[in-house]
Amino acid sequence: MTDVAGYKAVGKLYNALMTGLVLALVSRKGSEAAADFIFGHFRRQHLEKFLPGLRKLGLDSLPDAVACAQYHYFSNALGGVKTEYMRESDEKAWVRYPPPRWIWQGTAICGIPAKVNEGMLHGWHGHNGVSLGNPRLGFVCTGQTVEGAPGLEGYYIDYGRDIAEHERVRFAPDEHMPDFDASLAPTLDMASWPETRLRKVERSYAMEYVRSLVPTMLSLFGEAETLSHLGHAARLIGLQFYEETALSLGITEPTPRAFGDYLAAMARAQGEDIMLDESSGIVTLHQSGWKLMKDIEVPAAAFAAWNRLWEGALAAHNRHLALTTERHADGIVWTIVKP
Repeated sequence: MTDVAGYKAVGKLYNALMTGLVLALVSRKGSEAAADFIFGHFRRQHLEKFLPGLRKLGLDSLPDAVACAQYHYFSNALGGVKTEYMRESDEKAWVRYPPPRWIWQGTAICGIPAKVNEGMLHGWHGHNGVSLGNPRLGFVCTGQTVEGAPGLEGYYIDYGRDIAEHERVRFAPDEHMPDFDASLAPTLDMASWPETRLRKVERSYAMEYVRSLVPTMLSLFGEAETLSHLGHAARLIGLQFYEETALSLGITEPTPRAFGDYLAAMARAQGEDIMLDESSGIVTLHQSGWKLMKDIEVPAAAFAAWNRLWEGALAAHNRHLALTTERHADGIVWTIVKP
């Protein structure tokens, strides 16, 4: 297995987990609850990452509308998400996410109500002016892929006057972004990066979604519903995406050791320290710490929900095997056994 294969597998699985969770919320709790989750998730990410990311990308000296559009253009491109950008003036700059949409992968886009997608815009895009201390800055959405537009697009605009809260995100479907010209767009030096570095960044992008979705679920719905809804989605994603990710890692045999190799490879690709032990036909994996959720409080119910991802994967790998899990202060122990 190469590092690239591991990073791709983790990115694929965690991207699917985010999409699957939203669909589970839509079908099990309704579009309002799913929209609340998306709003909370993206507001949490915004508060944690927007201003530090703006500085890290060297955009904090640009006019606010331009800086915001470039932030989305660069940060999404680094995460492997197709994005376009165009600057009209210091006060107006466009950003566009052409299809296929990364977050609503595959046929999942057919199950995403517009109000759920809009939760992302209200959670992140509409709060940029607040975070920048600019009460004149808003975002105008001119198209949503979930409604059949050829991409999610819109522009940041400095109105030249203080705007009301309801103006921070406005919808104008009759406006359209001019054609993207890559030769005029700003660039980062990522074009010279080796594939391993690019795939690692994309993996981290997907991992950040999981770091955010767990505390968001807990704050909105509590432990019992987090276990129910996130656990349900995680098991289904494990079942559905095991074969694709395992094959990408070169794992084909339905043995306990082969699944141990899979789980170890996925953990190492996330940056975890893990050791595999096999004795008397029992495969045990010992993980030191849990870097994925470092500095985030994860109660037992939320941990169990996340762990159902691996339980689902094992059921797809070999339905006659079982996974027992122990979580300790210093790490996690998984044991693969034949009941």
